[in-house]
Amino acid sequence: MSKLKVAVVGTGNVAQKNYLPFLSRDAEVSLGYYSRTAAKAQTCADQFGGQTFASVAELMDWAPDTALVLTRETQRLEAALALLEHTPRRIFFEKPLVARRGQEQVDEQDFADGRDILRRAKAIHCETAMVFNYRFFDHSQLARRVAAERDFGQVLEVTGLVHYACWSHAIDLIHFFAGPIAQISALSSKSIREGKSMKVEDVAAAFRTKGDAAGTLIGTAALAWEFPLFELSLNFERGHIRLQDLDGDLEIMDARGEVERYGIPRHRSRWDQYNQSFEKSLAAYLDSIRTNQPPPVPGRFGLLELQVEAGLKRSIAQQRPVVLDAEFPLD
Repeated sequence: MSKLKVAVVGTGNVAQKNYLPFLSRDAEVSLGYYSRTAAKAQTCADQFGGQTFASVAELMDWAPDTALVLTRETQRLEAALALLEHTPRRIFFEKPLVARRGQEQVDEQDFADGRDILRRAKAIHCETAMVFNYRFFDHSQLARRVAAERDFGQVLEVTGLVHYACWSHAIDLIHFFAGPIAQISALSSKSIREGKSMKVEDVAAAFRTKGDAAGTLIGTAALAWEFPLFELSLNFERGHIRLQDLDGDLEIMDARGEVERYGIPRHRSRWDQYNQSFEKSLAAYLDSIRTNQPPPVPGRFGLLELQVEAGLKRSIAQQRPVVLDAEFPLD
């Protein structure tokens, strides 16, 4: 079997810390790099192997099996549109799909731009995928498996408290466990909360999923970095699951009323868990290419996340509930 050609667009810290160490250990992967700063691409080639290209056109002439868009979120739209001009076979996106002003300031235009990316990709039969590596945390995988094996049934209610650093992931985890959000109503605080590298209003949202689960979600930058960065509670028809942080305990309660707690080994830090989730996400994605299967997290989940964010912004601005598919159709 020939090696997979993996193009890497954007060679900054995210690529160097979370992607390239794993990819470079796979003997069946060949790496090609493009960066607007040529020196960064060459640094990656020197450290992780592979070759650099002077332009997106030259990179795509290399005929990669997939292109990973790992730029800053503020540059992701530009990178995606440049790739799509050359009819790529597959594109894999870091999260969020588009965020022109940063991940804590996603707006309606970002949703429109993200939808345009997926429309263009579909028109040229380019498969799209997202990272959303929180799905690959040990606890997320265990929670899904337990809910299925014990027949917990549908999710009835969801509650969440989330630091904006985890915001898009938390929205995706709601989609992962409870399905797409159908309607949302939101308010923001009048004050700007200041957190690590972020200054943004708190948001409180009430929502209903397409499966008729009711939920509430609070987003903030004010959670101390040492505190749990997210908490999600999921009440099912016949069970209850609580997820907490990158390394917090998972709590499961089933119909017997007994509480089970699962924790990762205490010698591992939250960042061990975080880093390994990228490896699991990438391994699953590469396996899908090798076996010619759909990606584990299709690109539409990136657009679903932006749809929720756009609905939040409109609901806050117009002080009313927003039906997402009616006002922000995906297709």
